[in-house]
Amino acid sequence: MAQNREAPAFQEYAASLMARTEYREMSLEGRGLLMSLRLECWVNGKLPSDPPRLAKVLGFSAEQVERALPEAMAFFVSDAGVLRCPELDNYRAHIDQRRHKQSEAGKLGAAKTNKGRDRLSTSTPTGTPRLARGSLVKQNPVQSSKDKSLEREALSDPWVNEYERASNGH
Repeated sequence: MAQNREAPAFQEYAASLMARTEYREMSLEGRGLLMSLRLECWVNGKLPSDPPRLAKVLGFSAEQVERALPEAMAFFVSDAGVLRCPELDNYRAHIDQRRHKQSEAGKLGAAKTNKGRDRLSTSTPTGTPRLARGSLVKQNPVQSSKDKSLEREALSDPWVNEYERASNGH
């Protein structure tokens, strides 16, 4: 991709999330925190694991975060003061790998195309057009011969000759 930007979104399969026992056992507050954490992790990659600091980042009260965080932790790992969502990290790695493969395939395709162009340009003398100039529409030879025979007939017809003389003022 030409833009080298982070993926703007991640796929969320509702049935997969809702089928997990951990999700089904969560309170409404826990589910809301879970979704907020996942969205923040997608955008920022990680979050502080310290509840008061996390609450500040999320814009919630420390009490709300401390109360609901244990329910949401089934979906996150905490390491060295940082929360990460392994599912989203894996998905991001998958997207990056796919982009890299597409980029490599595009480079190979471009090289192959350019190699073919180089071969064509060396096989044709410089300054010689590869395509014939002029109309690409070909005349039907049968129609051309019909037109010519009609012209000959018209020229040999005395009435046509008289008409032509009168039209030209002779």
